[in-house]
Formats: sequence, C-alpha cells, structure tokens
Amino acid sequence: MGDTSVKKVEARHSPRGEMGQKYLASGVRVAMRLWEEEQPGEPAPAMVRDYETVGYVVKGRAELHLEGQVLLLNPGDSWLVPRGASHTYKILEPFTAVEATSPPAAVHGRDETVQKGPARA
Repeated sequence: MGDTSVKKVEARHSPRGEMGQKYLASGVRVAMRLWEEEQPGEPAPAMVRDYETVGYVVKGRAELHLEGQVLLLNPGDSWLVPRGASHTYKILEPFTAVEATSPPAAVHGRDETVQKGPARA
C-alpha cells in the first residue's frame, strides 16, 4: 500500500509562527513556510538554526547576510542557508518568499529557538 499521508494546506488557514511566518505543508523530513509582505527595516541579530533552509523570492527585495557575505535577493532568485550558518535578513522592500526547511523548522520548537551568531549586518 502507498503512503496515505498526502496533505493539502490552504495558506489562508495556515497557522502563524512568532516571527510572522505561515506554516504550509510539512512532512517528516521537509516543511514549507511562507513569508508575506514582510516590511523593510533593520535586520534582526544574526542567528544560527538547527535546520537547512532553501528559499524562493516571489516579490520584493532583501539582503541575506550569511557568514560574512551579503547576497541581494530579487524576485525569481533562490537561496540556501546551510544548517548551523550564522545569518540574518534585511528587508529592502515589501518581501514575499517561500522557504523549505529540513528537518521541519516547526517541529520540536526549532523555529522559535534561536542560537545567536555574530552580528553581520
């Protein structure tokens, strides 16, 4: 018998995390989340996460400050933040992006537990 854990998640009904992210579909090894209309502002302190993140910019622009590098993220760009890498984002204009995390960021409080890294922004 095949896997019967198929899920459909409607973004309008998705739960939100403390940072404003919407949690989308999630499996055992990977999860998606949505950042909608994040507003410009100063970056948060650099952080280290216990998961890998890949993302895709739907609209807007942001800087990804990652281990001493600054990457400009524009619509259509995708990026990778390796597990354990010190990073932060600076939103330059209203920003919408989809991310996938592995292992799932929402499980075991990974998304809300921040390990501080050196400030890079």
